[in-house]
Amino acid sequence: MPEPMRLGDHEMPMGTSALGKGLYVLDLLGEVDRPQRFTQLLKLTGFPKGTLHRILEALMEFRLIRLNEADQTYRLGPRLFELAHKVWDEFDLRGAAAPELDRLADLTHETVSLCEIESGAILYIDRRLASDAFGFRIEVGRRAPLHNTAGGKALMSFLAPHRQRSLIAELMASDDPGKKPGNEAELLADLSLTRARGYALSIEDHVPGVVSVAAPVLDHRHEPIAAIGVSGPRERISIDRLHTIGRDLMEAARRISGNVGATAMSINAPERPRTTIAANAECVLPVAAHLGEGPVWTGADRSLLWLDILAPAVHVFDPVTGQDRALKVPRMVTSIAARRQGGHAVMTQNGLELLDIATGALTPVVDPEAAMGTNRFNDAKCDRRGRFWAGSMALDASAPSGSLYCIEPDASWRRVDTGFTVSNGMDWSPDDRQMYFADSAQGCVFAYDFDLDTGSVANRRPLIQIPPVEGKPDGLTVDAEGYIWVAVWDGWSVRRYAPDGRLDRVVGVPVPRPSSCCFGGPDLDRLYITSGRIRLAERMLVEAPLSGGLFVFEPGVRGQPGGMFAG
Repeated sequence: MPEPMRLGDHEMPMGTSALGKGLYVLDLLGEVDRPQRFTQLLKLTGFPKGTLHRILEALMEFRLIRLNEADQTYRLGPRLFELAHKVWDEFDLRGAAAPELDRLADLTHETVSLCEIESGAILYIDRRLASDAFGFRIEVGRRAPLHNTAGGKALMSFLAPHRQRSLIAELMASDDPGKKPGNEAELLADLSLTRARGYALSIEDHVPGVVSVAAPVLDHRHEPIAAIGVSGPRERISIDRLHTIGRDLMEAARRISGNVGATAMSINAPERPRTTIAANAECVLPVAAHLGEGPVWTGADRSLLWLDILAPAVHVFDPVTGQDRALKVPRMVTSIAARRQGGHAVMTQNGLELLDIATGALTPVVDPEAAMGTNRFNDAKCDRRGRFWAGSMALDASAPSGSLYCIEPDASWRRVDTGFTVSNGMDWSPDDRQMYFADSAQGCVFAYDFDLDTGSVANRRPLIQIPPVEGKPDGLTVDAEGYIWVAVWDGWSVRRYAPDGRLDRVVGVPVPRPSSCCFGGPDLDRLYITSGRIRLAERMLVEAPLSGGLFVFEPGVRGQPGGMFAG
């Protein structure tokens, strides 16, 4: 018998090697981030030139791949989409979900359910009870409201904007008090938070004493076809555990649909690096934030402002006393800056707003993306002339729909660049001639030529590229020497880069998801680092229990004073 050949991680007899090579090429084109040229495929496959050419010709003949003549790159062909539609036409939802329902019931020891939208409500179409489950029970065929159940909110949050608006209008007009939401604005804020998080929560909203969490199952068009959820008594399931289960539900939902509806949201964090890191940051506030972000040092009262985007809340941390005050806000808040005339300005899912930090009240100023219901703003900062710069992104990080905006003190605004998937950290060089801006999905920190007088940017170019296996660039800050400090999400570290993009130093952080950083302290000689615990597996939280905490590191260099909003 011929020896089997190894192709990637698969073994196959020699008689099927041509088929295996063709499938391998299809798999490569499906996995890579961008279309590939012939020479790139040669390197990736290791095939002889003639062999690869014959495979590509055969795949194109059957329309499984296509060649873009404009840039001579190969990409997946239309036949695959035709086959995918046929698969979904015959998709057995309950059959595909059954193994996940069984597994989650054994894992959680709670009630696990599968539901879909029907006639303005959710309909439970399957459920599992662990052998030792007790308390809340869900019966197949039962209906429940959309607006206050985890399954309903998970499904509504991922609907296309026009379908969501139509459904909410129908609910608001309903004569049935059980179907009608109490407050439309609060429901919309909750749905946006759900889409950003990837799963929905119901904390005794539907049934007293019962909590639940659910994640949507998405089809090949990225539309929700069902929601898988876990429910149980409040006394037995803590809020922290709900968030941990939410991550497991997201993974289960992706397996049910074969990952075709998966988004760019990060679920699996890498293990702690085994390499030696020179220094480690110290946790000064083990607060367990869902998604800590946007740290800003306020010199006036010598405190650190930071945010928990998915709580949502604004935090005020006093480094002298170690006390932290959390201020709940009614919608996602993603960045904060002091105002020159007093008070604070924030970016929320509704654009630029003024914040009363004593009460949490928000006053709208301007929303450059008011017509884009599936987008939200993310990182933002003020330049030294008081302009507010803000980047946007899709709520679920599923598309390159983000842009970079400049908002002037008079509330006029300009879109200065676009095409970003996860707009993130930004800052300026000490001489204000360079602006830095990250797109986490691309793994890149870009540099622009910057004109402080006009507030214009030009000549965007990649400056720092972090390989996916090492994490993603998140928030960043620039020190007084012009070096760029980048928090590396899923990278267990903050990295310092020279102005030319050369890696200068790596600072270890004892959590996988540091999210942003800023210089603080009276002399701006301490580096404060926020982090997140969102979508981390339970075993990872055991290994990194300080996830979501606030950290500090003394780098031996000073930072720059932050900008203030002049509006």
